[in-house]
Amino acid sequence: MTVLLAVLFFLIVVLLFLGDRALKAIRRGQRRRDVNERLSVVVAEAQAKDAERRAVAEAQDALTSIMPTIHEHDPRHVD
Repeated sequence: MTVLLAVLFFLIVVLLFLGDRALKAIRRGQRRRDVNERLSVVVAEAQAKDAERRAVAEAQDALTSIMPTIHEHDPRHVD
């Protein structure tokens, strides 16, 4: 009878340990998913800003290729 109680106690301890490990793994997975979602949002925002910055740069380059630059002549000095 004593051996049966010892085995039962050991099995309960093992099950509690395994349950704790499973809960930790589930929480870790949830945290990783949350971080991944936040990272995806930040990456999308950064890509949108980069695309906007590139579009502005291309528009500026296109404008200066049509219009001559203002600084082709030396600045005038008033005496």
